[in-house]
Amino acid sequence: MFAQTMFAHIMFAHIMFHQTVFNSARFPIFLSAAILLAVAPGPGMLYVLARTLAGGRREGMLSALGTLFGGLVHVFAAAAGISIILAQSAAAFALVKYLGAGYLCFLGIRMILDARKNEGVSLTTFTRGRNPFWQGVMTEVLNPKTALFFLSFIPQFVNREHGHVFLQFVLLGTLSVTLNTAADLVVILLAGPLGQRIRGSARIRRRQRTLTGAVMIGLGSYLAFGDSK
Repeated sequence: MFAQTMFAHIMFAHIMFHQTVFNSARFPIFLSAAILLAVAPGPGMLYVLARTLAGGRREGMLSALGTLFGGLVHVFAAAAGISIILAQSAAAFALVKYLGAGYLCFLGIRMILDARKNEGVSLTTFTRGRNPFWQGVMTEVLNPKTALFFLSFIPQFVNREHGHVFLQFVLLGTLSVTLNTAADLVVILLAGPLGQRIRGSARIRRRQRTLTGAVMIGLGSYLAFGDSK
């Protein structure tokens, strides 16, 4: 049922893009980047993995549902706060997009530099707390990097000329969060093998973070310089 709900969300967003504010030129870029970032292990995914290993798939599902709702909190908060400014000011819209593109490049560089650190991944810190759902919500809501990411990533694909800035932001953000949760579901199903690989293989972590970092640098550069032509 949970997987069916995720699929329904993706299909709904896809239909809404085509019927209202869909930007066919940018959507493949957005979808590719969102999928790559969804499969990159972060605090939310590690939390879901830890709860699944500790308490089974039921706890994993509740955790994934919690991170989904936590991510949506960031989406609606960012959309409500930024869409008013972006809808009224072309200069503010351009400023946010260029700052966001620069931040994506910065995150990419940080990922590549961090990938060189040969540090183990501890999952025990993510298993504190009794309620996996609410802890999942708080894991996302209290993560300032999630808020900064949405503020830098989503506006790159919002088309001000199409109008409905709030709707565009919410649809893109919801699709991104849904893809993250879909990746979490895969983690739940493959919790045992993935847990061993994430904790034990420094090479896999380095390659994954280096690749993701390089893509984010390329994405930020393309979005910044592509619009300036």
